[in-house]
Amino acid sequence: MADEQARGKWNRKYSEAPSGKPGACAALKEYAFLLPATGTALDLACGRGGNALFLARRGLQAHAWDISGEAIGTLVREAEAEGLRVVTAVRDVQASPPAPGTFDVICVSFYLEREICGALTEALSPGGLLFYQTFIHEKVTDEGPSNPAYRLGANELLGLFAPLHVLAYRELGRVGDTGQGVRDTAWLVAQKRLDQTK
Repeated sequence: MADEQARGKWNRKYSEAPSGKPGACAALKEYAFLLPATGTALDLACGRGGNALFLARRGLQAHAWDISGEAIGTLVREAEAEGLRVVTAVRDVQASPPAPGTFDVICVSFYLEREICGALTEALSPGGLLFYQTFIHEKVTDEGPSNPAYRLGANELLGLFAPLHVLAYRELGRVGDTGQGVRDTAWLVAQKRLDQTK
């Protein structure tokens, strides 16, 4: 029942959302030079799939999962219009996270479900990369969820993915001139090192 309620909520949101080309999150765009030349990538809780499209344009085998069929439908149309191949699935990622060792790249933006962070770490292949960006408590604007449960605490993202090797981390909060820099979110780019054992 909860699954159906969530699906209905997000289908309504995406059906009412303004049209426009979906873009990749800032963390993925800024650190795209770290991406492998080939491999399999997942845009988890993808929404309209801006990250998946970005990854597909770079030659990766892009997969995109979201609970909203409305969002996935928009992504499929965008991919077809660009001649890109994105493997999509309408999927409750909390109930069915990716299997261990299945992706070389996982990208998550503006979605927070702490219970699956361990599964996401496991889902990376050896040497795999995680790109994660979502909202924090120490916000500058009113953008993002009003429910504090869906916002990260200070440096929380680092703890959620502690087994991974940190390549880049950003959490500016309200420090300094808040009119500069990307605020309201934390970014993590991290790698599952080849010698990392579980």
